[in-house]
Amino acid sequence: MAERIPEALQGKLTRRLMFYQDIGIPLFYRDRYPPQVAAAAEEITLPKTVQKTQPVKSVIATRPVPPKLDVLPAVSGPSLFEAINKIADDTLLKIRSDLGECTRCKLHRGRTKLVFGDGNPKAELVFVGEGPGRDEDAQGLPFVGRAGKLLTQMIEAMGLQRQDVYICNVVKCRPPENRTPEKDEVETCSPFLLRQLDAISPKVIVCLGSVAAQTLLETNRGISHFRGEWLDFRGRKLMATYHPAYLLRNPSAKGEVWKDLQKVMAVLGLQGKKGTHAGKSS
Repeated sequence: MAERIPEALQGKLTRRLMFYQDIGIPLFYRDRYPPQVAAAAEEITLPKTVQKTQPVKSVIATRPVPPKLDVLPAVSGPSLFEAINKIADDTLLKIRSDLGECTRCKLHRGRTKLVFGDGNPKAELVFVGEGPGRDEDAQGLPFVGRAGKLLTQMIEAMGLQRQDVYICNVVKCRPPENRTPEKDEVETCSPFLLRQLDAISPKVIVCLGSVAAQTLLETNRGISHFRGEWLDFRGRKLMATYHPAYLLRNPSAKGEVWKDLQKVMAVLGLQGKKGTHAGKSS
């Protein structure tokens, strides 16, 4: 017969067994312990005065499925906007002043004019593009080239004028040869875009093209995965659609863009210009 273990150790074992019982683990395999401890444990019984408690759920429980939200999965890493809070009494004039003759990233080296934005500072609708092109760089205004003329036609088809909306870009300087803005350039310029959106506080934001959509939604998914869907951006409704430059290369996609703009019109209570629509614009 195995030798009994000391009372002090027996008390510790009793308390340990009570703990495991309380969390729902009533059974142990005998071979987990040295033979003498296992034998002694068999002789240990819980005091009759101890009341069994309701077993608590294991801390290693299955993670609950989060509710479905109208936002896209973010790119891994810290949020681009997490440290940028809304500035009280911020205005477009102040933001432009803070931007100055910006030299914060390498894009400034090849620019002619910085392209800040243009339109109604209290607009309910803001269009966000990728970056200035050659014509925009020369004039210092967003969307004034061929793609800009098409955007103007789209706006007018919605029953608005350019001066009724606000138009801006993710980056304020033209990338060389109109290439896609690089990550560091986007990260440097985006805080000013965010301040613009907060200062205007539009009802709807329309992202024109992948760069604008991916920047604001902080995703690397292609625009075709969420184009035409209502998404959330800091409490505002956001719609992503194709860039006017893409429509110039692919006219057949104009009808899809017009469907997206009709959803925007419905939210803003617009009737549109009678007898025309963006799908027929050229």
